[in-house]
Amino acid sequence: MQDHFDLDYTRQEDVRTVVETMMMARRTHRNRMHAYFKKFLSKEAALLKPHPDTTEEQWKELCDLFTSEAFMKRSEQNKKNRSKLTVNHAAGSRSFQRTRACMPQGDYIELHRKRHGYRLDHFERKRKKEARKVHKCSEYAQKALGIKGKMFAKKRYAEKAQMKKTLAMHEESSTRRKVDDDVHEGAVPAYLLDRENTTRAKVLSNTIKQKRKEKAGKWEVPLPKVRPVAEDEMFKVIRTGKRKTKQWKRMITKATFVGPGFTRKPPKYERFIRPSGLRFSKAHVTHPELKCTFNLEIIGVKKNPNGPMYTSLGVMTKGTVIEVNVSELGLVTPAGKVVWGKYAQVTNDPENDGCINAVLLV
Repeated sequence: MQDHFDLDYTRQEDVRTVVETMMMARRTHRNRMHAYFKKFLSKEAALLKPHPDTTEEQWKELCDLFTSEAFMKRSEQNKKNRSKLTVNHAAGSRSFQRTRACMPQGDYIELHRKRHGYRLDHFERKRKKEARKVHKCSEYAQKALGIKGKMFAKKRYAEKAQMKKTLAMHEESSTRRKVDDDVHEGAVPAYLLDRENTTRAKVLSNTIKQKRKEKAGKWEVPLPKVRPVAEDEMFKVIRTGKRKTKQWKRMITKATFVGPGFTRKPPKYERFIRPSGLRFSKAHVTHPELKCTFNLEIIGVKKNPNGPMYTSLGVMTKGTVIEVNVSELGLVTPAGKVVWGKYAQVTNDPENDGCINAVLLV
């Protein structure tokens, strides 16, 4: 110690530091020796094989200590005290900061609320914060400029459009309908003979329901849940440039639909490549009530469950809702009009089967 440090033993701080360091080293050494001692079944067996870091005399003293009545009594008391701890520290020599960094973050708030509940004014503060949120959002929308403003406006527009669709779904149209023809007692005046009594009632016809479902983008489909497709699986990175260092192009590896008048962009500007071998224009559509399958032309891709980007690209994966031409089936509406387009859900993996199988949504 004196060779490595210049210590002044007249200062109480230096003396305390040296004593604490030596005591820590002694406790660590004794702990290692005790762990080694516990491997043996008895004191006699331990004496026959002393620890490599000790002499026989030192090992004998340690064995006597470990088997003494005072040491064993103290050890049992320490075990009882440790069993009463509500939180067991088992991080070893790892520091508290490092232990906290390794722990899952964010759980302590829920744990505290379970134990002690919420603040007395928690819900009032939450209500006021939500009320202020509208004004803050408006203030930000007025101040945001450039690309940030455009992105924020696009996000708000999408939110409002979705809100309007949801509200429209829950609205009920009020319409007039005829009252059942009842025989009236007594004579009816001439000016009332040609008048039909009507009553106002809330009617949700099948046509209105269908239109609202189309607007909200929700249908009762045969496959309500499908496996999400990862972006790495959907796209293949295409390297371009003289040195093949640019990686902004993507090739779609799934089945796609493009309209009859589709023209590719010049290769220099085409970001998403849709291979012609994976383009489909017809689908095998099964009518669930007629139990028949028809080969119908695809009009468009209505909704891909993996996201709006895949819908706009015309990607058809399992669970995609497509619009097909059903004019040749002879379906008519209650008004007598011929149905031209109807929705169907893809039920197979087109890129694996080489064809599109779908079920008509009726």
